[in-house]
Amino acid sequence: MAKPPGSKQPGAKPDLPGDGKGPGGVRSATATAWHSLTAAQAIAAQESSAAGLREAEAGRRLVEYGPNRLPRARRPGALVLYVRQFKSPLVYLLLAASVVSVFVGEWSDALFIFVVLQLNAVIGGYQEWRAETSAAALGQMMRDRVVVLRDGDARQVDTADLVPGDVVRLESGGRVPADLRLLEQHELSVDESLLTGESLPLEKAVDDVAPAAAPLSDRINLLFAGTTVLTGRARALVVASGADTQIGRIASALALPDQAPPPLIARLERMGRVIGMGTVLAIGVLATVQLLQGLDLLTVFLVAVALAVAAIPEGLPVAITVALSIATGRMARRNVIVRALPAVEGLGACSLIASDKTGTLTCNELTAKRVVLFDDAGPAVAGTVGGQGYRPQGTVTVDGRAPSKQELAGFAELARSAALCNEAEIAFEEEAVRHLGDTVDVAFLVLAAKLGLDPTALRASYRVHGMIPYEPQRRYAASFVSGGGAAAGPVSAGTTGGATVHVKGALEVLLPMCDGIDAERALAAGDAMAAEGYRVLAVARGSVSQDAAGRADAGSLRYLRLLGLVGLMDPLRPEVPQALERCREAGIAVVMITGDHPETARAIARDLGVGDGDPVVMTGADLQAAASGTRNFSETVASVQVFARVEPVQKLEIVQALQQAGHVVAVTGDGVNDAPALAAADIGVAMGKGGTDVARGAADLILTDDNFASIVGGIEEGRIAYDNVRKLIYLLISTGLGEIVLFLLAILAGLPFPLFAVQLLWLNLVTNGIQHVALALEKGEPGILQRRPRPRDEVLFDRRMIGQVAMAGGYMGCCGFAFYFWCLERGMAEAEARNLLLLLMVLFENVHAINARSERRSSLGLPLMANPFLFVAIAAAQGLHIAALYMPGLSDVLAVQPVSLLEWFFVLALALSLLAVMEAWKALSGKSPGGSAGGNPRGNSGGKPQKPE
Repeated sequence: MAKPPGSKQPGAKPDLPGDGKGPGGVRSATATAWHSLTAAQAIAAQESSAAGLREAEAGRRLVEYGPNRLPRARRPGALVLYVRQFKSPLVYLLLAASVVSVFVGEWSDALFIFVVLQLNAVIGGYQEWRAETSAAALGQMMRDRVVVLRDGDARQVDTADLVPGDVVRLESGGRVPADLRLLEQHELSVDESLLTGESLPLEKAVDDVAPAAAPLSDRINLLFAGTTVLTGRARALVVASGADTQIGRIASALALPDQAPPPLIARLERMGRVIGMGTVLAIGVLATVQLLQGLDLLTVFLVAVALAVAAIPEGLPVAITVALSIATGRMARRNVIVRALPAVEGLGACSLIASDKTGTLTCNELTAKRVVLFDDAGPAVAGTVGGQGYRPQGTVTVDGRAPSKQELAGFAELARSAALCNEAEIAFEEEAVRHLGDTVDVAFLVLAAKLGLDPTALRASYRVHGMIPYEPQRRYAASFVSGGGAAAGPVSAGTTGGATVHVKGALEVLLPMCDGIDAERALAAGDAMAAEGYRVLAVARGSVSQDAAGRADAGSLRYLRLLGLVGLMDPLRPEVPQALERCREAGIAVVMITGDHPETARAIARDLGVGDGDPVVMTGADLQAAASGTRNFSETVASVQVFARVEPVQKLEIVQALQQAGHVVAVTGDGVNDAPALAAADIGVAMGKGGTDVARGAADLILTDDNFASIVGGIEEGRIAYDNVRKLIYLLISTGLGEIVLFLLAILAGLPFPLFAVQLLWLNLVTNGIQHVALALEKGEPGILQRRPRPRDEVLFDRRMIGQVAMAGGYMGCCGFAFYFWCLERGMAEAEARNLLLLLMVLFENVHAINARSERRSSLGLPLMANPFLFVAIAAAQGLHIAALYMPGLSDVLAVQPVSLLEWFFVLALALSLLAVMEAWKALSGKSPGGSAGGNPRGNSGGKPQKPE
């Protein structure tokens, strides 16, 4: 068996130093200066070939070298998560209270405080572990793919499966998956700022061999993992993977710092600190009054500490993280992967979606349906192509009849040129069609097959001298070939022939390259096809010199012959019209941004119902004119539903103008040129199947199915997540306020302590510790997509929240105080009164969890089975308290005793009064529960958005 790469071989140029062992003991591909070797020497040193590795050898090397992954920060273990729960000033106070209790002989209080701390640590640690596990699971779903040559065939594999010796293909918009030695390149430029700090793109070259000591920026024949391909195409050899790459060595050498909390969590922590300071101040006043009343310092201290823990929502950030983690899991099941937690709740404010057409609104299965041949005068023959999708079944007809021999030859000539100017690959198998590459290229290969041509054999019979790959800014592609037959068309002036160039692209771009054609008639034919909803591409051919072909000289594209036009149809996704209707009901406007012909875009938008069937269309040229000549540019843009023939850079201008018009904008994109718009949008949405690595890296969300309907599902889950965050805040803060009010009134009235310290701790443990997690599982209120989007600047603790917290907390506190006072006035012993009061407060918090299911809608009208976990949690909390009444030892520590069934029903009835009070508050404090049903801030016809509710 051949020696593994990295071992010394007779005649091999590179000498790979070291023992060849990498992290974990697996063999390392740490290499010599690969930039100092020629491409052939690098292939030999890796024991590979220009056609790549065999699959079996790649599998062996994967075991030998390990997966192609960067070193990852280890997830915190159970012990770390457990210890982390004690990092709180309030926990330190509780520990101090426990120590003081031991010194004064209150062993039962000390033990109970210790047990409470342990339970809080276990519950909090488990919640964090679940959140970490969910994030890790979602990370596994976000896999990058790369085209690799295995067994002579091109196929897509996970970048983690790359090994040294693999040969990969790259194109613009892709992220370099490993350290690579270039073998071939076409107009390749790379952003290496990640490694070098150099912001300018670097042009790469295959044959530029550099000295061994050359710095990274001078290694022109290498590509480095993590950098981005900006333009062009390349074929390259993997020379280092995983921890052996340049970025891998940096990651291994640096200790990864703790990640900063998401902005939403940081904002909640700041709010918690403000509330905490106010609560501590209130407790300080209560403690001072108690001391002035002659109570002993220990009792005052223990109650103050317990009341602080009960009132301050120190567990709120963890609870919110759990709520958002639950939402990310729900979104993943709806084909939306969340890269940033704040994007979950941010979707709830989305008021406009700026969507790509291809692959998002359509199926991304382009099929050639119309072919128009040209003669010197213009359009001559129009053919209709049968069949759908990528199966080669279907024939070409002309006005319902079979084409003549001459017409059939013309169709085949056009298809041959389109197949030769092509980067896709296709294999027609019995079970399925395997294809790789751009859908336009695939559609042309299928067209060639329908016309009796074998695309693979056809391209094998030609020698490719050079090519100009398609780029969005260029809007055409060209291939310079020889062989396979005589070239047709006049030779460019000053040349002697020798090679043929095949070109395809936008008609208006190709027309200036062509000779002997009536441009007006050609454009009219293209417009007519576009008006029928076709995506129109032109195909041309001509002759060039061998020298121009070898240089892939764009300047030689002159005097071409326009062969004809091809009308491609990408069928609409069947679920998109319904999704657009749901957007209208949710008050979310939708605009379409495409590079298609304006008439094509208008026809598709009309079929989708965008713009109520009469969309306003603006071209890229119109947009440029409006930007330079219109004062109210943002309002002009906001009145448009379809942007056609838009340059990639203009997408960013559109997004910024829509934001200036008052919209919260979600943007879909898949290419490297979409990255600025994705990053600038309030919510960037990248395509997971057809998108580039750069687009996915700039986005907040990734659609695993590239489907517009999934965005609508994500918006619904985002609104649910935002609602659940507010519900948690409402529940935790209002119950804490109720306990503060209870104590304040009791102390001012000169009554004995309403509850002991351990009773307050128990109250906090059995209610909030269980119920808030269950509340985070709420599936959403009916009609959540019929609301208008919330305002961009809406704060979580707004006027509505303040009002309902004050009402609920105030009522619980006042009612609890009145009940306690009544019990004592009846001559009930203090212990018995506290026992019933504690039961009342537990029931209050049980009932209030039901109130918190909705801020506006009647909780009695919400489906019970929408969140069965909440009712299970309420039953569990009440069951735990009832069990504590009968449990020896625990009942003594808590100073509680069993109650009669009549007493329990009486206290339950009093607790249920809270439900009636809050139902009345909801009815009187706002409008109808669902907001403005079906409201839309600008409909789908444009205009400045109204202020949402």
